[in-house]
Amino acid sequence: MNKQYDPDEAGEEGAAVEPFTGLQRFERRTELRQVSFYISGLIEHAALYNDLFYTLRSASDTDLIYLHLNTTGGDFDTGLQIINNMQASAAHVVTVLEARAYSMGAFLFLSGDELLVHDNCQLLFHSYSGFFTGKGSEQQAQAAAVANWFAKFMERSCQPFLTQREIRNILKGSDLWMDSDEIRRRLLRMARPERPAVLRSRKRLALPNGGAGVGALNSEGGHDASQGHAVP
Repeated sequence: MNKQYDPDEAGEEGAAVEPFTGLQRFERRTELRQVSFYISGLIEHAALYNDLFYTLRSASDTDLIYLHLNTTGGDFDTGLQIINNMQASAAHVVTVLEARAYSMGAFLFLSGDELLVHDNCQLLFHSYSGFFTGKGSEQQAQAAAVANWFAKFMERSCQPFLTQREIRNILKGSDLWMDSDEIRRRLLRMARPERPAVLRSRKRLALPNGGAGVGALNSEGGHDASQGHAVP
């Protein structure tokens, strides 16, 4: 039988104990802000995207920012600045593939916190193009520096959506095209939880009857990464 708390019977030690009066609720209300930007056509000079940069940098963790993409690429430095601001933003950034995202547009698509793709869309990955000026030695040094920098950028931006072999082929000059079906297949693979690999074993196992046998553990190995969602 439970006995009610009686301060008169508690003595000196019980005097310091306060009866439980119930849970208290602490509530904080926040406003969800949703902002959409449409990157359509060529990606041009960075000064034209200051509104996007500021929105990404000043956003809070309750903001939702959509980047709708239909672009054949363009200015690499502008695209890189957009990506850096996306990664530094406190907001949840969703990239939406609405038609084509070629070249820098493909890198922008992969930089979202969440990736959405419509039907009948395309991605194109390829290496950079440009020209260098100055003395021959300066051009050689610049070409080597840019090649090394771009390789690091691709590895950080495209894995695990692209394999290491695909990245190497692109850096050697190959173009990689994919449609909505292939994009969704890769996004679903990335979204699956990683399963631990089980190694095959040929160790001789002791049997309960004192005999010996050979046991083999079969596995379904594989490497998957998590992030991203695909919707029709």
